[in-house]
Amino acid sequence: MAARGKSISLFLMDGTASGRVICTLANWTGVAYKIPRTEIDKCKERADLKQSGVYFLFGSSDQTGADVVYIGQAGARKNGEGILYRLQEHKRNPDKDYWTEAVVFTTSNNSFGPTEITYLENRFCGLATEAKRYIVKNANDPTSGNITEEKESELEEFVDYAEIVMGALGYRVFEPLIKKPSMLISPPAAERDEKPTLYIIRSGANAKSRFTDEGIVVLAGSVIRKDLVPSCPDHVKAMRKDNRDNIDSNNVLLKDLLFRTPSSASAFVLGAPTNGNIEWKTEDGKLLKDLENIA
Repeated sequence: MAARGKSISLFLMDGTASGRVICTLANWTGVAYKIPRTEIDKCKERADLKQSGVYFLFGSSDQTGADVVYIGQAGARKNGEGILYRLQEHKRNPDKDYWTEAVVFTTSNNSFGPTEITYLENRFCGLATEAKRYIVKNANDPTSGNITEEKESELEEFVDYAEIVMGALGYRVFEPLIKKPSMLISPPAAERDEKPTLYIIRSGANAKSRFTDEGIVVLAGSVIRKDLVPSCPDHVKAMRKDNRDNIDSNNVLLKDLLFRTPSSASAFVLGAPTNGNIEWKTEDGKLLKDLENIA
């Protein structure tokens, strides 16, 4: 079954893409906001931000520069305080000064109660942790709460839509670098979309990679060359240094790494300036440059 198109509405509240954004999706009761930290106080009159909801605080680590996210929930209170109040609390908290932008999920009909936001916080944390795109800053794993089978089905549909909207807002926090085949796509269609695994096996390296719509991913378990040649590009040296915790004592890569070009990926693997179009090969020896229909 082919995936159907979706109609998404983005409203630039401040007239610029870098400002506040409201996002809605056709036939969905959810409402999403993307709000820069510096613009939080401009949202004081937004009634739907005084409701219950789930929020994401996006930023980067001061120590490593890695992308980080904190996922939380906020319940509406009798005094009108809800999501916005929690965001303002986080803005004042010196221990959460890493975040620069918030994404909020609530509803157009104010239908979230404690059960719903507890379940969604748990699911979103699980999805973000599993995807491994961001370091999830939550100190404790949120509980899923006790919900009925009917309510779980309803909330899972909300999660599906939220994943689409989050991607449209520019955050792939729920998407692993290598996507698993969808159960909704028939095997023949999945096989047509499958990109071949590519290899580099030389100079002490034994690496595997896969193409995605973002670039080329060197897969966890790949062995990379230990030594860097004197002419190794500076950006490769920097990436090796940034990923020293992701490479074990046997030079085995511990996590998938995304590169924008084949040559940057092969240079990282071999520690030298390289041409990825001839370094990466299929299992039967076909060069990357000779492959067709590579996205």
